[in-house]
Order: sequence, then structure tokens, then C-alpha cells
Amino acid sequence: MRRCPIRGINTHVSVFGLGTMMFGAWGNPDRTECRRITDIALDAGINFFDTADIYDRGECESIVGETIRGRRDRVILATKVGNPMSDDPHERGLSARWIKTSCEASMRRMGVDHIDLYQMHRPDPSTPILESINAMNDLIAAGKISAYGTSTFSPVQLREVLHTASEHHLVPPSTEQPPYSLFCRAVENEVAPLCHEHGVGLLTWAPLNGGWLTGKYATAPTPDSRAVREADHFDYADEVARATKATSVESLRAIAKDQDCSLTHLALRFVVSNPAVASCLLGPRTPEQALELCASLSDALDADVIAAINSVVAPGVTINPRDNG
Repeated sequence: MRRCPIRGINTHVSVFGLGTMMFGAWGNPDRTECRRITDIALDAGINFFDTADIYDRGECESIVGETIRGRRDRVILATKVGNPMSDDPHERGLSARWIKTSCEASMRRMGVDHIDLYQMHRPDPSTPILESINAMNDLIAAGKISAYGTSTFSPVQLREVLHTASEHHLVPPSTEQPPYSLFCRAVENEVAPLCHEHGVGLLTWAPLNGGWLTGKYATAPTPDSRAVREADHFDYADEVARATKATSVESLRAIAKDQDCSLTHLALRFVVSNPAVASCLLGPRTPEQALELCASLSDALDADVIAAINSVVAPGVTINPRDNG
């Protein structure tokens, strides 16, 4: 598995990473199974682990900390700040106070003395971006974090971060984390070229579009599926998006068959074919899913395969705009 550089982090990250949002009550509260998922990822050569304080209100970070204990040196550890951690309006956002308070809390939950990559989980219009960047630079200077990044920032917002950091001679963001998949390609229009130009690594999430690109939602979802657990986040209230995705799944499945791979692995290989992508986050809920995802991870697709995919879903197109995050 190839590894990619990220500015500010000495060790290159694996081109596939482990997204841990499913660790805890949001997905799988069984800590033994979460440790098994971690074992599978490490055995597959994955060294980049991504979490967030908001995932199960801190419980996910605690589980991640448990699963990597004794092998912290094998993991490039990323977490996030910004989303509400309680009903208290002071426990959210990207103020300097909250960024620094949350960083300490995340380190405490995970049982670590530093975070490799600390990310602004969503933009905070109520806080001047210079204040947030200064706070991140202070944490770098204090040795609490190695680098910082953004997550799901628009092109305008990302340009503002880059410009502000440059104007004030501050350390710029090292990464941006957007959704990116065969069904959610808007990032190709501006964000990916912008990141490529400025040396900002893309850390992409939802490469399987919430399960659509496993093929299992082309028909009615099973009762235990994520589409049922999180119905508001899927397309079953949008008949047009659902029909388009279902039709596209069949066309893409035929392309995958020609490549002698599954639809799932075609989808994953598509994401890492974009040269701006530093790491594509996998988000298994069970050890079985982790084994399936890691079974035959491989790198970029050939240009002719990308051309065939483009005939199904055009570059820069997101089928359902809600998927843009």
C-alpha cells in the first residue's frame, strides 16, 4: 500500500485510513470488536486513524485510545474539534479557548500526549478564522499537535484559511477532509485542484456513499442496515436520487466485473486515483466489514477505467447534493 506525505507530519500516511466514527454507540459499542477492527487495519498496513470528539460525545476517542494503547508509535492519529459537545453554547465552535480546551480533553480521553493532526470539523462563522489559525499554531508550538487541517470547508472558506495563514506568516493547514466518492464528485471542481496547488492533502470520507457503492441499497435496505438506522441521511425520501443511484450501481458493477474486482473495491480505487488524495478513510462497523474492505486494497485505476466511470457519473457531479456534507 502506497504512503503519501502530509505537511508537518514526519511519517507518510497510508493511502487508505481507518475512520472510526462507528466505534461506540453510533455504530458498534463492543470494544472487543473495535479492537479487532483496529488489529485488521494495522495488519493491512493502515497507519492513519481518524476520529472526532463529537463521535458518541467523546466515547469514540476513548475506544480509539484503548485500541492503540501499546502501539501508539504505529499510528498517525487525527481527531477533530468544533461540533457541539453538549447543549452548552460554549462547548462548540472554533474559538481559541475551545480549540485549546478540546485538544486537552481529546488527548486525555485517548491517553496520548500529542495529536498528529487536529482538524476544524466544520466552519465556525461566529469566530474570526485568524483566531482559530492562531490557536492551532499555538498548539503546534507547544508540541500538542503536529499539524492541523479543515473538514468539509467550501472552496471560498478554504481559500480564506490559506490566505489568512499566508498573510500573517502562520503555519497553513495541512489537510482538508471532504466527502468524495463515485456518487459525490463535487470536490473535483474546485477543492481538489486548490488543495493540489497549495500542498494540502485530501483526506476523504464516505468513499462508499454511505453503503450505496457496496450495491446493497439498489433494492430495499435490510432492517439492520445503516440506511434504516440513519434514514434521514439517505436517499429513500428522494426518488430521483435513489433511482439514479440504483441505475448507476448496475452500470458500475459491470465495469467492476471487467476489472475482476467488486463494486466496493472499484469505488475505493476510484477515490485514490485522484492525485490530490492523501488518504481515503474506510469506516467499517464490524470486523467482518473490516476484513472485506482490507482484503484486496490496491491503488489507482487506469485511465481507460476512469473514462468508463466518467460515462456513468460525470466528473464534478454529485447525484444528491446532500452528500456534499
